[in-house]
Amino acid sequence: MIDRHLHDSATYSDLVELALQQNPDAPALVQDGRSLSYAALRTAVHQMQDRLLSAGLARTDGIAQLSSNRIDAVIVQLASFALGLRYTPLHPMGSVDDHAYILEDAEVSALVVEPAQFGEHARQLLSRATSLRHVFSHGASDFATDIFSLPMTGAPAKSKAKSHPEDVVALLYTGGTSGRSKGVTLTNRSMVMNVLLTLSGWEWPADIRFLCSTPITHATGCMLVPILSRGGTIHLHAGFDARKFLATVARDRINSTFLVPTMIYLLIEAQRTAPVDTSALETVIYGGSPISPARLAEAIALFGPVFMQIYSQSEAPNCATVLRKKEHQGGVAGRHASCGRPLPGITVALLDDDHHPVKRGDIGEICFRGPSIMQGYWNKPEETAETLRGGWLHTGDLAFEDGEGFLHIVDRRKEMIVSGGFNVYPREIEDVITAHPAISSAAVIGVPDGKWGEAVKAMIVLREGATVTAGEIMHWVREKKGAVATPKSVDFLDALPLTALGKPDKKTLRARYWAGQQRQVS
Repeated sequence: MIDRHLHDSATYSDLVELALQQNPDAPALVQDGRSLSYAALRTAVHQMQDRLLSAGLARTDGIAQLSSNRIDAVIVQLASFALGLRYTPLHPMGSVDDHAYILEDAEVSALVVEPAQFGEHARQLLSRATSLRHVFSHGASDFATDIFSLPMTGAPAKSKAKSHPEDVVALLYTGGTSGRSKGVTLTNRSMVMNVLLTLSGWEWPADIRFLCSTPITHATGCMLVPILSRGGTIHLHAGFDARKFLATVARDRINSTFLVPTMIYLLIEAQRTAPVDTSALETVIYGGSPISPARLAEAIALFGPVFMQIYSQSEAPNCATVLRKKEHQGGVAGRHASCGRPLPGITVALLDDDHHPVKRGDIGEICFRGPSIMQGYWNKPEETAETLRGGWLHTGDLAFEDGEGFLHIVDRRKEMIVSGGFNVYPREIEDVITAHPAISSAAVIGVPDGKWGEAVKAMIVLREGATVTAGEIMHWVREKKGAVATPKSVDFLDALPLTALGKPDKKTLRARYWAGQQRQVS
C-alpha cells in the first residue's frame, strides 16, 4: 500500500533544497559582478533560516520584502519558503500607501528592506506600519537590524521548522488596477505544481542562462525555482534598461529571459539604433499584458523565432496557456494575437454569463481549473466566492477559440466599451492602431458621451520622428474595423502611463474623463 504521507511531504522548499544540491560548483546567481555558486547559495539559505529562527519567526508567520532584483533578496525569499513563512514581496515601484495597506492586510510580522534603494520609502512606511514585530535590512541601516548580523541557532538542518504541504507560503498581491489589491494565497502544493508545469510545458534551453530584469516580486519570482531546478544561471538586473539589457545578452551569452510587451518595444528601438549580437537568445518568454501583433512581428524579424508567450494571472501564476515558438511561425492569419493553448494539466473553458460554455468562435470569459490555482483571496471570502464560483477561476478576460484551439483575448470584461448599444473591445482596436507604421504604442478607452453612452477614445504615442493626424488614424481604423470601432477622438501623448507591473494604466487614463460620474459606465 502506498503511504500517502510520503507524497504529502513534498513542499516548495523540498524542491529548492534538491535544486541547490546539484552542480555545487556551477554559478546559480550573478549580480553586478558578484557570483554565487549553488553550494554557496545553499549555505547562505541555510544560514538565513537559522537567523530568521533566532529572531523568533515561526511557521505561518507573515514576512514581506521590499527589494530590487539582488542576491540578498533571493536568499531571504528561499529561506522563508523553507521555514513555512507566508512570503509577500512588495513591488519596488509600489507606493507607500499601497505597501502600508498590504502589510496590514497580509498581517505581516517581519519586513525586510534593501536600504540603499528604499531607505526613505521604508522610513515613511514604518511610521504607518505599527503592527510589525521585526524590521530587517540587507546590510547596515539606520532604521532596521541588519538581517545578516542576526545570530544563528546552530540547530542541525533536520530539526529546523518544516513547512506543511497546505501552508500558504506565497501571498502575492494583485496589481490593484480596479481597486484595492487582493492577496492571492498559494500553498506549497500550488507552488510545487507551478514548478512542474513550468518545467514540463515551457521551452527552456538545455543550459539556461537567464537574464532577470523584470521584478522578482511578480512573474519572474515564480521562475527562479524552476530555473534552479534545471541547474541554470540567473543574472539579476535591478531594473530594466534596454541598452544595458542588450549589452548583457551579448557579453554573457544570455539565452533566455522574461519580458513584458513594453520592454520588447523598447528593445526593438534600441537594437535598431545600435545593434548588438543577440544570437545566443533561444527563448524570450513574454506576457503580463496583451502585445501588439504588429510589434511582435517586428521583434521576431529582428531577434529571430525565439518568442514564447505565457498567459495566466497571479491567481494561477504563469501557468495557464502557452503560445510556443513554432506556433508564432506560419499558421492562420492573426496567430500573433493569440495567447496560445492550455498547458497540460490546466483545464480552460470559455463561459457565458450563465456559466455555460460558448460555441467555438463565440466570445466568453476565460476560466481555469488546475492544481496550481490559488486557495482564494486572503481574508476576502466574498471576493473568493465570486472569483471561484462554480469551481472555476474566473479571469475577467474575454476571448474566443479558433478552429485550431488557440485562444484569442479580445479584452478585459470591465474594459469593454458599450457604444450605441454595441460591444466594442479596446484590445482589437489597439492592435489595428499599432499596426500603423507611425505608431509606437496605443491605449483605447471608453469615455462618457451624451449620444453614444460611451465613445471610443484612442491615446497614441508616435514613433520617433513620425507624424500622423487624428483624422488619418480614424480613417485607418474605420477601413479595418468599421464605424462602430472607430475612435471618436484621438489624443497624442509623449508616453502611456504604466502600472507598477508595466501594463498601460487605463485606470489613470480613464480618471480624468469619469471623475464625478456616479458609475464607471454610461
